[in-house]
Amino acid sequence: MTIKGCMFDFSGTLLRIESAASWLRATLAEAGIAVREAESAAYARRLARSGGQPGGPPPEVMPPHLEQLWRERDRSAAQHRAAYTALAREAELPWEELYDQLYDRHMAPAAWTPYPDAAEVLGELRRRGIAVAVVSNIGWDLRPVFREHGLDRFVDVFVLSFEHGVQKPEPGIFRIACEGLGLPPEQVAMVGDDRHADAGAAALGCPVHLVDHLPVERRPDALWPVLGLLDEQVI
Repeated sequence: MTIKGCMFDFSGTLLRIESAASWLRATLAEAGIAVREAESAAYARRLARSGGQPGGPPPEVMPPHLEQLWRERDRSAAQHRAAYTALAREAELPWEELYDQLYDRHMAPAAWTPYPDAAEVLGELRRRGIAVAVVSNIGWDLRPVFREHGLDRFVDVFVLSFEHGVQKPEPGIFRIACEGLGLPPEQVAMVGDDRHADAGAAALGCPVHLVDHLPVERRPDALWPVLGLLDEQVI
């Protein structure tokens, strides 16, 4: 059966979050806090190790009291904020007021950069009449990010975990997206960077294409092979 639709993950697939250093610098500037560059860089490394930056690296060490909250963080906006601000606190910054401000910063469109081939590939899918959904484990509305970067015009359906109380790899979230596109799962490919969460779509019979979660400058064209799936037959 010919592929007629594509689901895409958000973070690490279509767009990439800024570095922890940039994230912290921007938040400090917004808060009016002056810090020497070397000191800021050291705190940024601690934040990166803590896993407190949404879209950034996972925690190097998961505090036992946060394990359940981490597993269910994408089911609601409150859980998402609670999980990431708690992990950021593990970095022990000297500014208690900064944790919520850091969380707010990561939702800003300026904190995200599209991968170099994202607009071109999405545009080509639109030209070919392929329906597109964005399916994301997330705790906030990413639609403004897509609008700011001019990508929203290529997306037919947004399925965000916190809006449905279900998260990848659970089949239900992919089923919601397929139903939103008006297509059976076997006609919808899933494109993502998480070999656990995104590959969950395979349970519904969706073909899965995985890309590497790399900085934008190191991944210029990983989305183009998605177009090859359009001509493949699903048995």
